[in-house]
Amino acid sequence: MSEMQSDVNENVSDVLDVAALRSFHDRLDDAIGTADPLAELRACEELKNALSARQARLAVQVHEGQRERDVPRGIKAADTARMVGSQVALARRCAPQLGSRLLGLAHAVTEEMPHTRAALAAGVITEWDATALCRETACLSREDRAAVDAEVADELGTVSHQRLVATARAHAYRLDPEAVAARRARAESERRVTLRPAPDCMTRLTALLPVKDGVACYGALEAAAKATATPEHPRGQVMADTLVERVTGRSPAEGPDVEVNLVMPIDSLIGDVPAYVPDYGPIPADLAREWVADPEQQAKVRRLFTFPGSGDLVGMESRSRTFTGLLAKFIKLRDQTCRTPFCSAPIRHIDHITRYADGGPTSERNAQGLCERCNYVEEHPDHDVAGDATGATTSTGGLVATSHPPGPPGMPPPTRSHVERTLMDITWTFHSGARDRGDG
Repeated sequence: MSEMQSDVNENVSDVLDVAALRSFHDRLDDAIGTADPLAELRACEELKNALSARQARLAVQVHEGQRERDVPRGIKAADTARMVGSQVALARRCAPQLGSRLLGLAHAVTEEMPHTRAALAAGVITEWDATALCRETACLSREDRAAVDAEVADELGTVSHQRLVATARAHAYRLDPEAVAARRARAESERRVTLRPAPDCMTRLTALLPVKDGVACYGALEAAAKATATPEHPRGQVMADTLVERVTGRSPAEGPDVEVNLVMPIDSLIGDVPAYVPDYGPIPADLAREWVADPEQQAKVRRLFTFPGSGDLVGMESRSRTFTGLLAKFIKLRDQTCRTPFCSAPIRHIDHITRYADGGPTSERNAQGLCERCNYVEEHPDHDVAGDATGATTSTGGLVATSHPPGPPGMPPPTRSHVERTLMDITWTFHSGARDRGDG
């Protein structure tokens, strides 16, 4: 693989020789029987990502050449960029608007984000990862964008897409809160509802909303599903039906109170450390303070404080074999999404890292939140998870990866010394001020 990549970098004509590339892939197919297919799969993915980095450099090269021809002719820079975007789209067989977006990505990665460019060229991140990092830093100055690029360098290729984006967003806010706040205000002014076709005579109804409103809507639908879902009418169906009923007026919009969890470091109260909303991600500290101070909000906001410096919540233990009550809720709030490396699916199950049958305790330190699929994969004998909640290592098929509780992006993973504390006084409900009690 490395020899072919070197050949590609040395001679562009080799890249354009589709027949030669297909011949190479034919030889790969013949070799799969004797090679390690998982290693081959990893190598192919890295080569694909590395070719994306080369595409970025080629797009910039095309733009520079076109600009040299257009400037003497008095053609505006915006018109040149638009035309090159269309050329890139044609070369990549995609829509012109996407071609212009890819051209912008190419310039940002090639000229302003050296760590992202190196990771993409090395094949350890995807073009989608690079696009998201560019998007999250688009409102920053060139210097601040480079600073965020350096801050996320250690996470490139080691964390999920969602975790990488959250970290970049948090660092961008820390470097220029005013620019991020202005961008958020512009985004809120562009809230809208769109409708797109989907296969099998279905549609995708999408609402672009401020985070508090979006989380509140989703929480209301989820609460309705929890109360009425059955095996014949599962959770997703009930949520969809409830949305239609409440929007169209087919049934009254009544239901349980909606509660939004807000995980806040102490520093969010007076500084610029982001807070975190489960099912969404980090939000700026000024927005979190605005929610807390708003007496008119309809959704109840419940705040959970995190330990300064570590981002760790209070540890809990239970004598039960299963994770229930407040202990289960705590683990979901701590892990935020599925703990399997690179998986960002919602948590559906709470799993023992060391199996209960093997002596593993039902404790916060021996627990991880998993999606339904990953929990079932845990049962396979070729899949092994070791460690504890501070660093669970997954091993399968000769590949090894470690996951940590995310905590506030940009903070180090929590250490055990920070979590030997009690359960008392971790949650407050702002409307009533009453402390939330539960079992576990």
